[in-house]
Amino acid sequence: MAKENKTEEVAVKSKELFYRGKNLDELKILDVRESAKYLPSRSRRYILRNFDVIEKFIKRCERKIAKRKKIRTHKREIVIVPKLVGFTISVYNGKNFEEVPITVEMIGHRLGEFSMPTGKVTHSAAGIGATKSSKSLKK
Repeated sequence: MAKENKTEEVAVKSKELFYRGKNLDELKILDVRESAKYLPSRSRRYILRNFDVIEKFIKRCERKIAKRKKIRTHKREIVIVPKLVGFTISVYNGKNFEEVPITVEMIGHRLGEFSMPTGKVTHSAAGIGATKSSKSLKK
């Protein structure tokens, strides 16, 4: 009884990551075109047409990590594939680079979706003459 509880605790601690029924380790072994089979249709079509661009980007990322440099890119349209999981990529949003840590839930999405180009707009209070009640103050 006690041995069963310990094995269950170990299984809970080392939670495996899955994407569409496949283990992350199995997906990382696959080629970029083979891993496209598990993606939604729009992402799959992009990968099958531009697999060479994505493979080139992955090799560049691996070279930068080997040199212990940051990965910085302007390519917001790159679809996140399983081989990119675990990387932290700085994506340009038009003004500066925002760091995006890649997780399993991001597979199939694009890099630009996680680096917003516009910020939240906050307005201050209305000025004199902006409302009917403040027009009387103007005179």
